[in-house]
Amino acid sequence: MKILILGAGKMGSFFTDLLSFDHEVAVLERDPKRMRFIYNAIRLQNPEEVKDFNPELVINCVTLNHTLDAFNEVIPFLSENCIISDIASVKTHLKEYYENSGFRYVSTHPMFGPTFANLGNLEKENTIIISEGDHLGKIFFKDIYSRLHLNIREYTFEEHDKVVAYSLGIPFASTMVFAATMKHQDAPGTTFKRHMKIARGLLSEDDYLLTEILFNPRTPHQIERIQEELNILLDVIKRHDSDGIKAYLEKIRKNIE
Repeated sequence: MKILILGAGKMGSFFTDLLSFDHEVAVLERDPKRMRFIYNAIRLQNPEEVKDFNPELVINCVTLNHTLDAFNEVIPFLSENCIISDIASVKTHLKEYYENSGFRYVSTHPMFGPTFANLGNLEKENTIIISEGDHLGKIFFKDIYSRLHLNIREYTFEEHDKVVAYSLGIPFASTMVFAATMKHQDAPGTTFKRHMKIARGLLSEDDYLLTEILFNPRTPHQIERIQEELNILLDVIKRHDSDGIKAYLEKIRKNIE
């Protein structure tokens, strides 16, 4: 299959490496510096070059704030049988865009961002495939993700946004609060250092991605849940309630079983 990757960032490079030995792959990237580590693939710098390559599948791996723009640049040069796809963390407006595009589409969300995951060993990681979309396109991605031994879940666009608000909104907000309240430590403990590593990784992400996840209409409810739990914990601590803290610890330990 002829596959066009949009963007040569971390995930674009990952998919290029993953697919280039079994498929004919081209990468469209305007920044030549990002192409330094692209191997076994055709390098394209102008959208007009896409027409001659004539891909059967497009995988959009650009940063979230440029996802729709990247599609708009190449769509005029795609054949009508081409399938377009994305791996975006936030699916806001994508369903409407796809349905109005006139192209077959498939949307997935690998839940293993390159900031924290070991891309060489993904057996314990998860991925989401959106149930709406082209049947053959979904089969293609299911095959890819199965070979990586990923845990695959299938959700609608709406269900996906609910899951993201919980699975990303809560840890993102919690980590930001940690970073906002922390002070320099000359002799940090192991727990502090681990939290610091997570905070630095999170805050190295694209601002637009963080903003979109936090501005997800379903995220405020999740943050309110954090506030409620902090209020409960603060009350127990202020009252030095030994029975209360024991019960609280029992409750939260069950959550992580």
